[in-house]
Amino acid sequence: MSEKPDIRLGVNVDHVATLRNARGGDHPDPVRAARTAISAGADNITAHLREDRRHIRDDDMRRLKEAISVPLNFEMAATAEMLKIACEVRPDACCLVPENRNERTTEGGLDVAGQMAYLKPFVRELAGAGARVSLFVDPDPAQIDAAREAGAAAVEIHTGAYKQACQATTPDRIEREFDLIRAAAVHGAGLGLEIHAGHGLDFHNVQPVAAIPEIVELNIGHFIMGEAVFAGLPAVVKEMKQLMRDARTGGHY
Repeated sequence: MSEKPDIRLGVNVDHVATLRNARGGDHPDPVRAARTAISAGADNITAHLREDRRHIRDDDMRRLKEAISVPLNFEMAATAEMLKIACEVRPDACCLVPENRNERTTEGGLDVAGQMAYLKPFVRELAGAGARVSLFVDPDPAQIDAAREAGAAAVEIHTGAYKQACQATTPDRIEREFDLIRAAAVHGAGLGLEIHAGHGLDFHNVQPVAAIPEIVELNIGHFIMGEAVFAGLPAVVKEMKQLMRDARTGGHY
């Protein structure tokens, strides 16, 4: 099998900050986690500064930007407050996500088509500040078309429904959700968008997604940090990277 283009791993450090905030103080430090992940092979670091500051804090974003040697991906809601902070921090990338104060985690993709008049100038301003802008969308061709119209450089395909299908262990549903992701990736790449994916990916379900040649980046956080409790962060990052590489090369998939 011919080798597919390489794929990047973005490690999300939000839940290190969640643990720190549960007790207060400075430990564990998400910046230290980011550096550890980078040493183990992470290609970029993602952090989501939420409106309610439930995990990552403003100072974390600034410290991450100053301290890490790989691109920083700033996950954010499309609000005036977050735009101001992003323009001050100047991360390498910004991923716009929907945000509901009552949700435990991001529940779905942006309605880009329905918010075009608002999002298009928002994307333009972020891009003007030097960020590669991606939009977090469900695997829906209409939303991907809208992301391109809005001026995004990339889309991140929401893989949450695929995760749920894998947990339910119903082969037909898994295949259906996976086919939606694959078709969305092909569609987006055909429009000239860079294709990322993330949400709910783990050791057991990552390889089919990583094998899709149009996808160039996976962003994974909760599973990596949770598994690190048992195996250590460097070991988990290395194993995830190896699974992704094997899926790309046909080594074990």
